[in-house]
Amino acid sequence: MNQNIKIDPYGFREYDARWLYEKDINNQGITNLGKGLGTQIINHTKKNSPRVIVGHDYRSYSEEIKTALKKGLLSTGCNVEDVGLSLSPMVYFAQFNLDADAVAMVTASHNENGWTGVKMGIKKGLTHAPEEMKELKDITLNEKFIEGKGTEKQIENFNEIYKNDLVNNNKINKKIKAVVACGNGTAGVFAPDILRGIGCEVIELDCELDWTFPKYNPNPEDLKMLHAIAKAVKDNNADIGFGFDGDGDRVGVIDNNGNEIFSDKIGLIIARNLSTKYKNSKFIVDVKSTGLYSKDKILLNNNCETIYWKTGHSHIKRKVNVEKALAGFEKSGHFFFNQPLGYGYDDGINSAIHVCHLLSDQNKKMSEIISELPNTFQTPTMAPFCKDEEKYKVVDNLVKQIKEIKENKTIIDDQEINDVLTVNGVRFSFEDGSWGLIRASSNKPSLVIVTESPTSDIRKKKIFDFIDDLLQKTGKIGEYDQKI
Repeated sequence: MNQNIKIDPYGFREYDARWLYEKDINNQGITNLGKGLGTQIINHTKKNSPRVIVGHDYRSYSEEIKTALKKGLLSTGCNVEDVGLSLSPMVYFAQFNLDADAVAMVTASHNENGWTGVKMGIKKGLTHAPEEMKELKDITLNEKFIEGKGTEKQIENFNEIYKNDLVNNNKINKKIKAVVACGNGTAGVFAPDILRGIGCEVIELDCELDWTFPKYNPNPEDLKMLHAIAKAVKDNNADIGFGFDGDGDRVGVIDNNGNEIFSDKIGLIIARNLSTKYKNSKFIVDVKSTGLYSKDKILLNNNCETIYWKTGHSHIKRKVNVEKALAGFEKSGHFFFNQPLGYGYDDGINSAIHVCHLLSDQNKKMSEIISELPNTFQTPTMAPFCKDEEKYKVVDNLVKQIKEIKENKTIIDDQEINDVLTVNGVRFSFEDGSWGLIRASSNKPSLVIVTESPTSDIRKKKIFDFIDDLLQKTGKIGEYDQKI
């Protein structure tokens, strides 16, 4: 590899490509990534000049990264169609709307400043999964590039086409007062307009673009952001609060009393609402999600099935696609609506629209709708540090230990483990519906820990203590990002 090219192999994650810009990847490295992606697209589509939709988020350096990426794509013979400043879902939508062959969105989503990355996909509505990522890494690092000469064109005002598509299909009858928080990220130029367009009264919070993120990262799992939304909801007597991440594919929701509702619970009430209209449907949820789906009376009465699957927007998107599920819900706030509700990809604004439909249909306050769900005690998503090169091995060992604990009928807080799910790390459940999860993070050097109990807060904590004890014994775990 040419000495001037810098590209850290660890940046090729399970389903996202992310690097610290200049430290782990430089401009030439990004161009090589473009060459690798262009080559991969040509190999997969069997076309000499496939059309690739490209967009970028509002970080100070995203545009220069997009320019370097396009240079690589063009050198392989790809024809680039640049939609400009975008949300990830707008780029996904553009692939359908303009009938293009692939997408490349320059974004590091909600990661801190300094990070960059590319969300990419070839088959419509899907993004790279581990197999495609591995292939891309091999082509890029070993420079197995195709050479060609592509063309480039700017698609003007595509953001209006995207906004109108969401607005025109989704008008609501009831006036809903919504706080719309964007953490100064790119969603600020989209979400308020769209939600106003469907008929909401919108109170904007940090919707002006500012790539320094002066208050907090635009991340709906960030407690600082959630607290700011909660305060705005209470101060304005709003019906609902929405928080969008940096590239607009996720949403966090705050009810009319200012309480955060974990996204898996939002998913469940949306699934309940949809199940009455679309009986016999399938829903996909990730392993971090509440255990309530599997036993939900309304879903079961409407003959709907819920499948627990691997965490990660790429995994859930594919599973929704393969199973022809009506929708998929991820604990982190990625929601996926398949036909006839959407194109199967994650769009945080479309997710917020579905919450508005729910409020409009049910004519109840959000707090009332949520109180109809059985109460559970759930931890936030906790991420203890664990090196990228060690995390998967650590999890494999813990999977073995938990399987042994189940086989030996070892008692944890007076109960035996009665079910172990290993599609993604290990999720172990107890008779009372309590459960714990340990998995490796796909985009950071850390593990991911979640526990939930329908029984008590103490039980939730006891399961966490049990997990934390196992983790500390490995000697490979650092600080937690947050802890209960």
